[in-house]
Amino acid sequence: MELKKEIRIAISGKSGCGNTTVSGLLARKLGIKLINYTFRQLAEEKGMTLKEVIEAAKNDDSYDKYVDAHQVELALKESCVLGSRLAIWMLKEADLKVYLYASDDTRASRIFNREGGSLEEIKSFTAMRDSEDTRRYKEFYGIDNNDYSFVDLVIDTANYNPEQITDLIIQELKKRDLI
Repeated sequence: MELKKEIRIAISGKSGCGNTTVSGLLARKLGIKLINYTFRQLAEEKGMTLKEVIEAAKNDDSYDKYVDAHQVELALKESCVLGSRLAIWMLKEADLKVYLYASDDTRASRIFNREGGSLEEIKSFTAMRDSEDTRRYKEFYGIDNNDYSFVDLVIDTANYNPEQITDLIIQELKKRDLI
């Protein structure tokens, strides 16, 4: 696909919404870079294990803040899809901001299908993780990740598969004369 200009697309959603899958698929279809910089990449760069980074981050906000800032830094360098929990809030320069939504039950079911385990435990863990994420984002940045009313496109991912979601985003990019 031909880009009409350098573009940046920010995609956010809670765990189990398809954020990683859709972001990767969209970047491939558009032929642009996918940016999804996480604790895993940070651990690799620092010569630490993922577990060590997660443990350190519990008592040191700088890990989260570095990952969040570094993603934006990378996104500003070239056309890209930035897929992260905070992309739509952090990448103010995004040409298109997309929020992927799914109900708690849908998200838990997807995580269960992907990882196995106990559906009830996944529901409980996912609710705890959502709550903890919301607390941290408010504390660190004053962001309410439950308020995505400002985005350009909200997609309920329960109604579509990843290919269809990607096509909806591409339609929006065409409508905005970006591709």
